[in-house]
Amino acid sequence: MREVGIDLSGYQPRKVTTELVEWAAVVVTMGCGDACPSIAGRRYLEWQLLDPEHEPLERVRQLRDEIERRVEDLVSELA
Repeated sequence: MREVGIDLSGYQPRKVTTELVEWAAVVVTMGCGDACPSIAGRRYLEWQLLDPEHEPLERVRQLRDEIERRVEDLVSELA
């Protein structure tokens, strides 16, 4: 992520909580399925994406770029 100017050194993944879902209008998940809280009236999107943990760097870059594209599309749709 540093390659594209984003410093994630102070961040860690967070579990999706009911409080976070209550705050959000759209909830994007990547594989948590039934483990994620579900609240009526929220829009849920399940993005089926490759787990990058054991992937080569070039594949991780492709995944990063795919997530960026999806986020940009979602932001445009919501605007």
